[in-house]
Amino acid sequence: MKIVIEIAQYSPNNGIAIEWLDGSIVESKIVGNTMLLKANKEGLTSLAQSLLTLAQEGVEPGNHIHFDEFNLLQDGSSELVIERI
Repeated sequence: MKIVIEIAQYSPNNGIAIEWLDGSIVESKIVGNTMLLKANKEGLTSLAQSLLTLAQEGVEPGNHIHFDEFNLLQDGSSELVIERI
């Protein structure tokens, strides 16, 4: 199976542009020492798109994406930060 995902071109002036699919549901919780991510199909695809955006050429180490209940995650979710190294 082949899936095509479009990502926004990175620009040092504009930063990382994250676009989530309509209907995306993603929640995160810390259970013991484990970060649990739960998502529907749209949410998983949106997370994949976000990771590919962060992985593209030109994105410098230290650039990161914040996910929390005020920014893309469901209410009550634990904050998640993904950083490029």
